[in-house]
Amino acid sequence: MTPPKGWRKSSRSHQHTDCVEVGRLGGGAAVRDTKNRAAGYFTTTGRQWQNFLTALKNGNYDR
Repeated sequence: MTPPKGWRKSSRSHQHTDCVEVGRLGGGAAVRDTKNRAAGYFTTTGRQWQNFLTALKNGNYDR
């Protein structure tokens, strides 16, 4: 498997301790914890990632 490329930290992270990074991966995305990069990452398909982003934009995870 080709490793993810172009890791980007969330723009909402600022200087907080709860930060994630997203990397490009073939047909999907990879997500990891910025505080513990050595722990690895999880992957999603392109469809899963798009569904997640749509849910975020629709406020499905707002508190």
